[in-house]
Amino acid sequence: MSDITANLAYESHSIAHHGPRLRISEKIALTAMGIGSMLLALSLIAVNGSTSETLKNLWFNISWALAIGGGGYFALSKHLKDRPGVRNQGKTTDSLTARGAWGWMLGIVFTGFYIIIYWFPQYLEGLTRLHDGLSQFLQGKPADEWFVYGTVYTILTTLMGAKAIAKYRHNRYHIVRTSVIIFAQLIFAYLFPAICVKFNQPEVYLTYFWPLAYDKLFPSTVMHLFHSGGLGYFIAGWFICGTFLATPVLTYYFGKRWYCSWVCGCGGLANTMGDSWRQLSDKSLKSWKIERWSIYSVLALIFSLTVLLWCEPYLPASMKEIVYQIRRFYLFGIGAVFSGVIGVGFYPLMGTRMWCRFGCPMAAFLGLLQRFNSRFRITTNGAQCISCGNCSKYCEMGIDVRHYAQRGQNIIRASCVGCGICATVCPRGVLSLENGPTNNRYNHEEGLSLLGKMKSR
Repeated sequence: MSDITANLAYESHSIAHHGPRLRISEKIALTAMGIGSMLLALSLIAVNGSTSETLKNLWFNISWALAIGGGGYFALSKHLKDRPGVRNQGKTTDSLTARGAWGWMLGIVFTGFYIIIYWFPQYLEGLTRLHDGLSQFLQGKPADEWFVYGTVYTILTTLMGAKAIAKYRHNRYHIVRTSVIIFAQLIFAYLFPAICVKFNQPEVYLTYFWPLAYDKLFPSTVMHLFHSGGLGYFIAGWFICGTFLATPVLTYYFGKRWYCSWVCGCGGLANTMGDSWRQLSDKSLKSWKIERWSIYSVLALIFSLTVLLWCEPYLPASMKEIVYQIRRFYLFGIGAVFSGVIGVGFYPLMGTRMWCRFGCPMAAFLGLLQRFNSRFRITTNGAQCISCGNCSKYCEMGIDVRHYAQRGQNIIRASCVGCGICATVCPRGVLSLENGPTNNRYNHEEGLSLLGKMKSR
């Protein structure tokens, strides 16, 4: 009885900590984060090209130090003060994570930021100039809006990645996976491209392959790399081998999770900063039907555009104009509106994988490989399932995982990114991420036999 009393006392203490009361250190951390964020916002109107380098560097260091230090401490404190284990109290009722007032406001802020950075970057001039010192150090030139975007993106992925590691610290898979996400974003998607620019080499992001990086196999890109010297040849080979060799091989052995949940920057942001909104994904059958039409249409479009561009020298002038208009539409409608404004801006409103689920051509390509020729699957043990629904609720890709678990069927859906959260939140250990022989991947007969035995009891 003493153990039961102690556990009840601990749970009461834990619930109290998730309420409105904050420790003094947490209040100080939030104050620091607020001041740092305010200074960053103030730079929009207070910093310009005539501001001294000394003042800009001091402003930059103080504002980011307060924002990162305060936000990081608060995010880590929230989880480290509890025992290891997933706790999702209040997810479906909290204003920030359940489409409440704070969620809508944050969605507007995210969406507005993307609209400004894509089409009105002049309004970010002060914030851009604030980053000149860091840009000069890394790139050897003044900052532009995309350097600022990459810096903010990398800081959020790193900071919220540390929070995710603290939250899932009881699970080795998530610790390693999140650490790889942070490393890939920091080194391959931020520092390496900047260093390339500093040494007058092509600015390349090694974590993005065709068709996600839709222009990487365009003839103009390939020719530019071939004319850039030895490094250009390496980079061109990297993209070609990565698309046509590494991608199918790695997907055969590990499913699309090797990319979508370990390497890709889009998935990295979704699994770190977006972890609080994964439960908002639509699980309806209607949504699944829209998903299949939408994502494969985008894949077909970029495939057709790539082929047409390689054939462009042999096309009549009227056809070349059509190809040009298709390219403009893809750049604006898919590359900017869908992947950026909607893909990230709608995190607090529609979940964290809108782009990955409905529009990403790389996810579509990998999904086809995973669906028909991969060793990866999520195995289920229907006899242990208690139909709590946690697996389905927290699936960021909108898969009704419980439907498969209740029937003892393996999950090999093309949309599954193998993040592993469904297995982590399951209280009975029903789900397991595995690699196995390609035969009997569905496990239909075994599942139906098990279901029949359960009904006969």
